[in-house]
Amino acid sequence: MRSGFVVPWGDALDVADLAEVAEDSGWDGLFVWEPVWGVDAWISLALAAVRTSRIRLGTMLTPPSRRRPWELAGQVATVDRVSSGRAVLSVGLGATDSGFEAFGEECDRRVRAELMDECLEIVCGLWAGQPVDHDGVHYRVTPTDFPTIGHVEQSPRVPIWCVGALGRPRSMERALRWDGVIPQVLEDGGARQPSLDEVAALRERIEAGDRPGADIVVEGSDTEHSPAAYAAAGATWWMETMWGAMGEHSPVAAAEDRLRRGPPT
Repeated sequence: MRSGFVVPWGDALDVADLAEVAEDSGWDGLFVWEPVWGVDAWISLALAAVRTSRIRLGTMLTPPSRRRPWELAGQVATVDRVSSGRAVLSVGLGATDSGFEAFGEECDRRVRAELMDECLEIVCGLWAGQPVDHDGVHYRVTPTDFPTIGHVEQSPRVPIWCVGALGRPRSMERALRWDGVIPQVLEDGGARQPSLDEVAALRERIEAGDRPGADIVVEGSDTEHSPAAYAAAGATWWMETMWGAMGEHSPVAAAEDRLRRGPPT
């Protein structure tokens, strides 16, 4: 199982510094969250790319419903080229309490799911190259011969990890189309980490389906959970999170201290 770290807080240069520490300390990836308004995730990851040479760099996560597909495609492709093929795009509907309503973003769950599906279809089409022709409910794209740099380094594309709500058929069907699943369990108006049994059942489903070997990405803190147990259950990525650091005097310093201790063993 690979180990990633989700930066709880910091500016773009902080992310670049933390990425360098992560690589030097043996982590496999560094990830950032993408706010409605604030520090740009993909600029931060581009800076991290030029300071590192090995680790994966991506978001945890990007809500495509509030993104222009062509802009998202360009940002991810740029980071993938700058990093020589180390970008990862993680997607989900996003948490509406993170500023969706305040900035007039779509909050209806069904519509956000439609927007995400169309956005990813266009993004993957643009990465594959022109001509791109899409006539959907929310977006319309016609072929263009305007010169641009849009290719990605990875083949067939940048890996896409998608949130899948266990027990929600449509959500899981969507997630299982892509390269990795970020499993969540929706309960009492919130989301919890999947149990070991739930991860094991998901691994069985993946191996019996169309994408055997797809990633299972589990988030948490190694002070509260056992990454090794999740690896045995079938998870392939452990995402170390420390959201409590956002309330500390220096969240960046707290993140650096954790990174220097190295990934869970």
